[in-house]
This record gives sequence, C-alpha cells and structure tokens, in this order.
Amino acid sequence: NIVLKKADISLSKRAGELTEEEVEKIITIMQNPRQYKIPDWFLNRNRDIKDGKTGQMLANMLDNKLREDLERLKKIRAHRGLRHYWGLRTRGQHTKTTGHKGKTVGVSKKK
Repeated sequence: NIVLKKADISLSKRAGELTEEEVEKIITIMQNPRQYKIPDWFLNRNRDIKDGKTGQMLANMLDNKLREDLERLKKIRAHRGLRHYWGLRTRGQHTKTTGHKGKTVGVSKKK
C-alpha cells in the first residue's frame, strides 16, 4: 500500500496490469525504502544484530536472517532459542493442554 503510494500507482490495479517500468519502480522502492522516506517502524529488520542498521529484507534474505537469528539464540542457550530447539511455544503461551497439533499425544494400545 505505502509502496504503491510512493510509486504513484493506482491501488486498484492488479499485478498483471502493471507495466514493466511500474514493476521496476516498485522493486527499487522495496530495495531502498529509506530513500523514499518510508519510516523505520515500517521496515521488517530493526537494528540488525551484526551491523545495527535498520532495513528491509526481501524473500530468501529474510529467511536466511531468521535462520541466523534462531541459530544465534540456540548457540547462546537463550530461553527462546531452547524453546525453538525443543519445538515448544516461545512467546509465553500455556502449553499444558493446547498446542498438541503435530505431536502424538496419549497412550498407545498394547496388542
């Protein structure tokens, strides 16, 4: 929404209706959002651990950064990293009765 407004493209246009130059405009704005005065709180990478910069990560770069963050948390044995390692909820939810989806629960019958 904000990217389309900065690029002066109609919000009602569908992806197939965009011209090549409009697509290029959207890509450049998404790669350099701060040059187009998009506020820092709108970006998806606030104060990166390694360089301390705020920026916008796209596609596989975002996946890589997330994986690196989880590996770092696991390596320093942080509580959140351990919860990720064990496959449990990390944000303080109760897990006594909920969140069993994907794991087998109950007693198996003996034949």
